[in-house]
Amino acid sequence: MIETLRTMDQAEALRTMVAESARPERPDRPAHPHRARTIAVTSGKGGVGKTSVAVNLAIRLSTMGRKTLLLDADLGTANADVLCNLSPSLNIAHVVAGRAALEKVIIDAPGGFRLIPGASGLAQIAALGQYERDRLIAQMLPIESEADTLIIDTGAGVSPNVLSFALSADQLLVVTTPEPTAVTDAYALIKLIARQKNDADIRVLVNMVRDLEEARQVFDRLDAVAKKFLGITLRFAGHLVHDTRVGLAVRKRCPFVIDSPRCEASLCIGQLAHRLDRHAHETGQESLLRRMTAWLSR
Repeated sequence: MIETLRTMDQAEALRTMVAESARPERPDRPAHPHRARTIAVTSGKGGVGKTSVAVNLAIRLSTMGRKTLLLDADLGTANADVLCNLSPSLNIAHVVAGRAALEKVIIDAPGGFRLIPGASGLAQIAALGQYERDRLIAQMLPIESEADTLIIDTGAGVSPNVLSFALSADQLLVVTTPEPTAVTDAYALIKLIARQKNDADIRVLVNMVRDLEEARQVFDRLDAVAKKFLGITLRFAGHLVHDTRVGLAVRKRCPFVIDSPRCEASLCIGQLAHRLDRHAHETGQESLLRRMTAWLSR
């Protein structure tokens, strides 16, 4: 009974903390001086290279002088640390369980960015309860002042956790391939996002293509369907060519922009980073915490 009451007190305190942080700034309280622009990298299905895009984009932005933080929010099947040949002792599961503060989990990663490792192989983490989600969200606010860009590698699909991150980010980068199933699932994700946030900044990156022309054809079909049935216009983020050196780098557990900085895929990531960086000023007024709290309270 005592333990139950203690848990209830903790939950109530956490909800109060989240609610306080979600309130509009008072006139006598100075606005938060800085917060990171958030980019959620997501996909309708697995196996399209989403995490590889997130990791290599983080490295490229870092080499451009941007303080970049990558949150591996692919809860349950996280592997950003694997791509970077890292073996963290702490991860996001420890934060959710209340055994570590988020700031203690952050580690340095290859190429200059910082990583919040995700939890791999823990199915229960992929279905967070309200208390656990509140605990994670409440700790996100301080780190927004320590980075220029926060990249969130979400899970694949349309689970509530994926949607909460996707809907709360400044920009949504949807990764797909030319395969019909990947395009269909990407559209399903976009449809859910558009229904709940019709002004979402949705950008599509087409991976594993022969060239820019093939990527454009895939994007144009997806954009046409979105215009016709959803009434929205998508934005073309770019493409990544099918490059054998990407697979070789994965097997080495080394990001391909480091392993083969001059390969075609690395050049494509560079173009993506510069394109996204040109929109660095397009940051919403509310923090990630406030937007996630608003979405989760619906």
